[in-house]
Amino acid sequence: HESLDLKTYDEIYRQVRECIDLCHRDGVIKDEAALNPEKYIIPDPDMVPMLKEMQESGVKTFLLTNSYWEYTSVAMNFLYHGRKVDDELMKKNEWMDLFDVVVVGSCKPAYLLDRNLSLFRVRPEDGSLLNTDGLFEIEALGENGAQKFLDMGKCFQGGNSQHLTRMLDVGAGEEILYVGDHLYSDVLRSKRSLGWRSCFIVPEIADEMKVFREQLTLRKQIAELRALRDELSLFGDSIRRNAKDPTSEAVQTKLKQIDQDDEKIKDKLTVLAEQYHAAFHPVWGQMFHAGYQDSRFAYFVQNYACVYTSKATNLGLSTISRSFRTSGEMLPHDKLLAGRATEFIEVD
Repeated sequence: HESLDLKTYDEIYRQVRECIDLCHRDGVIKDEAALNPEKYIIPDPDMVPMLKEMQESGVKTFLLTNSYWEYTSVAMNFLYHGRKVDDELMKKNEWMDLFDVVVVGSCKPAYLLDRNLSLFRVRPEDGSLLNTDGLFEIEALGENGAQKFLDMGKCFQGGNSQHLTRMLDVGAGEEILYVGDHLYSDVLRSKRSLGWRSCFIVPEIADEMKVFREQLTLRKQIAELRALRDELSLFGDSIRRNAKDPTSEAVQTKLKQIDQDDEKIKDKLTVLAEQYHAAFHPVWGQMFHAGYQDSRFAYFVQNYACVYTSKATNLGLSTISRSFRTSGEMLPHDKLLAGRATEFIEVD
């Protein structure tokens, strides 16, 4: 586009970011969603039962959101009841019973990094704010100070991660499993800065896995053709190394034929690769792959998300005693040796 010709990537990024931030601040997104939650918010019937089961099992749960109280109340009431409720029922905010602590207007990722942010208590009746002394007030309450502090009201605005861990009476970051759908504000910062366990929500992965399964035959065909290119390259290399006269016409004819065959396979691979990636998305292809390599997105998911799934309620498919362990990873040389057709020859 002509208007972008003279702009750097940095300028484009900053202007797009400013527009997105403005949309979140001026109400153009959330005000509309609050008026028509059934149009924009997808209820999950498994959410309430899962959170209730966690509470009954002794698991402490918390809600941490950048949205302010007014929108949070509308959205959570809609999710809790499965419909838009009237003002009388909304004021009850029954959904709050699902959480030990509720934090709105948290200003993530600053909430996870800045220990100087002040904590305010929210009055759910009218959304007004009350000052607190945060950690000092909890300590001043003496024994069971955190519980006494929460007994005065468990809904807050702002604050920082220290307030949260103290209110939950958590000693180490690894005791927290933080579930979020923003790679930077939720997963990367909570894991790298605080050592929290992280669960990354990727809604698109359900469709990606479905398409992946449907395209297994095509994927196998692509892998076989790529392996054939490797074999041709090895064959050509062996001819060059073993020929008495590499410049002879016979040798050059064989090498030329190998190059021609390789070019045909390459052209076929181009067509198949485009077909494969278009099956996921006509423009972007797979979310987790860029060509034959992992995408930048995949790199951060793999390195910073302890687990990732399509929706938070998938956690409810396991009991609270379930352990998730990382799968063994292999570098290219390990994968090469793990292949059935690979022969290892030790050379002095």
